[in-house]
Amino acid sequence: MNQLILLRSIEGTDLEWAKEVKGNIYDMVVEGFQLLSRWTARVWEQCAWKFSRPCKDPVSTELHEKPESFSDYEKVVRFNYSADERKALVELVSYIKSIASMMQKADTLVADAIWETIHAEVQDFVQNILATMLRTTFRKKKDLSRILSDMRTLSADWMANTGKLDSDMQSFQQGGEENRGNFFYPRPVAPTSAQVHCLQFLIYEVVSGGNMRKAGGLFGNSGSDIPAHDLKQLETFFYKLGFFLHVLDYTATVANLTDLGFLWFREFYLESSRVIQFPIECSLPWMLVDHVIESQDAGLLESVLTPFDIYNDASQQALLVLKQRFLYDEIEAEVDNCFDIFVSKLCDSIFTYYKSWAASELLDPSFLFALDIGEKFSIQPLRFTSLLKMTRVKLLGRTINLRSLISERMNKVFRSNIEFLFDRFESQDLCAIVELERLLDVVQLAHDLLSKDLMLDSFDLMLSEMQENVSLVSYSSRLASQIWTEMQNDFLPNFILCNTTQRFVRSSRVPLVPVQKPSVPYAKPNFYCGTQDLNSAYQSFARLHSGFFGMPHMYSVVRLLGSRSLPWLIRALLDYISNKITTLEPMIAGLQEALPKSIGLLPFDGGVAGCMRIVKEHLNCWHPKSELKAEALRGIKEIGSVLYWMSLLDIVMREVDTSQFLQTAPWLGLIPGADGQIMQSQDGDDSPIVTLFKSVAAVTSSNLHFSNPSIFRVLSRQAEAADLLYKTNINAGSVLEYALAFTSAALEKYCSKWSAVPKTGFVDITTSKDFYRIYSGLQIEYLEEAIQAQSSNREVLGDSVAWGGCTIIYLLGQQLHFELFDFSHQVLNVAEVEVVEVAPTHKNPHIVQSSEVLVEAMKKARRLNNHVFSMLKARCPLEDKQACAIKQSGAPLHRIKFENTVSAFETLPQKGA
Repeated sequence: MNQLILLRSIEGTDLEWAKEVKGNIYDMVVEGFQLLSRWTARVWEQCAWKFSRPCKDPVSTELHEKPESFSDYEKVVRFNYSADERKALVELVSYIKSIASMMQKADTLVADAIWETIHAEVQDFVQNILATMLRTTFRKKKDLSRILSDMRTLSADWMANTGKLDSDMQSFQQGGEENRGNFFYPRPVAPTSAQVHCLQFLIYEVVSGGNMRKAGGLFGNSGSDIPAHDLKQLETFFYKLGFFLHVLDYTATVANLTDLGFLWFREFYLESSRVIQFPIECSLPWMLVDHVIESQDAGLLESVLTPFDIYNDASQQALLVLKQRFLYDEIEAEVDNCFDIFVSKLCDSIFTYYKSWAASELLDPSFLFALDIGEKFSIQPLRFTSLLKMTRVKLLGRTINLRSLISERMNKVFRSNIEFLFDRFESQDLCAIVELERLLDVVQLAHDLLSKDLMLDSFDLMLSEMQENVSLVSYSSRLASQIWTEMQNDFLPNFILCNTTQRFVRSSRVPLVPVQKPSVPYAKPNFYCGTQDLNSAYQSFARLHSGFFGMPHMYSVVRLLGSRSLPWLIRALLDYISNKITTLEPMIAGLQEALPKSIGLLPFDGGVAGCMRIVKEHLNCWHPKSELKAEALRGIKEIGSVLYWMSLLDIVMREVDTSQFLQTAPWLGLIPGADGQIMQSQDGDDSPIVTLFKSVAAVTSSNLHFSNPSIFRVLSRQAEAADLLYKTNINAGSVLEYALAFTSAALEKYCSKWSAVPKTGFVDITTSKDFYRIYSGLQIEYLEEAIQAQSSNREVLGDSVAWGGCTIIYLLGQQLHFELFDFSHQVLNVAEVEVVEVAPTHKNPHIVQSSEVLVEAMKKARRLNNHVFSMLKARCPLEDKQACAIKQSGAPLHRIKFENTVSAFETLPQKGA
């Protein structure tokens, strides 16, 4: 018996604890209802206050709108809410809808607890409190006792009553108290609404006695025969019954308390204004959404979708309460428009944020460290992650995949941004290639950052689509074609080379043919770097490289074109050299015909002035052909520009190849040999990567517990293919060497005209009209013209003329001829002798100064020529040259030999022979 009593006590303790917890849940639900009711009432009050006090002096942000044209509804809504009020309203609506959503989700979780609590409250009242009242207060009042008995009969749950326990258990639980109430087990059986209404009515009958106008109110103590204690208990339970109705109808109560559809309805103002509908800017829900997006408030972004619930509430009220389909149609049309604009604006904000983030990350840290205002380039974090994960947005009964819509639109925006960058590059010169690469790097990093939270297309795929380079058999691209077009039309004709700085700069000469380029396209700041401050910073960097073309630009060209489009561009440039040589042939022939039949060596007795006078007499025949001379110089200059451009490309390509070799050499088992050649580190035929995967495949094949050994056999075969591919690319040839070999081959058809073999086998000094003689005359004439014009003619032609002319001379085997018989060389030889003779005598200082300037210009030209010849000897010796040929398809042909033109000096009889 004692054990039974102990078990009963433990069970009773657990029930009391469970009852307390469920009672707390009920109280929390009631408190939540009260909180939602107060918040919704505040929104009602503010809305009423705004409608009763319209804005007196509306100010529009649109220039075309006039205050006289504003309607009454615009004055009470559009211009009547300040930014702070909109923010507060968004926050309050977010609180209401967020708590309502949490309470709706908890409906099934709290249902049993609410029902048990209400059941316990009702049963405690009808089985214990009413029983006490029947025994004491209403014992002699038959009419009231009958009503109380009806209340018990109507609501008592006798199945849960445990009052009929054995006497020992009752005595233990009652503790000796005779008037202890009955004990009943809680059951999740809530009273029906009919029972609740009947209980309220019966309590009203007991308290009022049928008097509708009782003094002091329903529960007033004046003139009542009911004791104050019992009256207080009846009052408390009466008001609890009022809450029970709302708590039991949980879902409908939450919906009613959070119904904010009244914020959209404006039928009164539509009638008074005599318009069909107001603009979308006047809709309060859209005003709140627009404010969240435009304010870029990190705390509000997660609530940007909350105002759309106002449309849901308004449509629910229009269909179910007002039963007006036309209202729902108006709401639906506005929601469709608003949501499209919302997705567009949201994607624009997301794109701007991630572009700004990427641009800020790519800024040079030293630049930020040197600035006192470097913090303005930092980007404050915004909470877009939660929005990017939303796949189920409920709107007017439909479920919208917001994540999918954002992904689709962001793919379009990224493609549009890349398209804009290419359009912008096409409206500038070739020097803008560095800026293009920087901006594309910003776009790519923004794509990578956004891809962590969103499913986007591959950036390489987007870039290939915008470059029109998706096909597997397409070796050209939009960018490569634009670079080639720019080089043809602007770079080669209008840029000059400065050999000292290794840069091409734009010539000060006015172009013969104006370059026609499209205008710079306009775009929002987010298509550049995101914000105005970041745009200014990147434009400052771009200006550093906008005035020249050099090594930084060549690195950008190589990185942007890649191994797929670069061979196409190289082939196009080589074909340009071949075509330019063909174009030069009639010009050189015309200059050769005009030369006198005999041109001897310059005498030393006439000095520099005498030598220059003789040279002028020899070259007077060219004066009628000034146009031909200018065209020939421009052609030679363009050939030199292409070759020097190839030399810069060769430097960059060698660095890229070296970097790739250092990464792949350990896997291929390659080491440098004693003579600088590449050697295999292992005696076997297989490289380390092939050996590794073969051993793994062998182990997995012998292991019976391994489920799928064929995977490693496939990997082994792929390793062999990779080994073959990378070893093939290691022996890639030099771009410059191939360009020189190609030029040499292009010159072969004109070798008989530009480098005639002497009939006697000896050097022809006086009657030679080879190319070196033509170039020598052109060089000394433009040097002299530059001195006479008091301006450097190099500003028009630059050092590319020397590169073009000396390369042709070298490849024709005329270097020694040029060094012996060049007019400038002969004048310099005379000048060296004349220095000793002129010192003790006194001559005209003006003539001396003019001669010194001319001699100095010739010395510079000779130093430049010697530099070019030295480079050519190092990279293209007169012996048989080896270079890597590049097909038009991009496939390399390694170690193809191109025989050089035989020099005339090699046919001379040797001394002692």
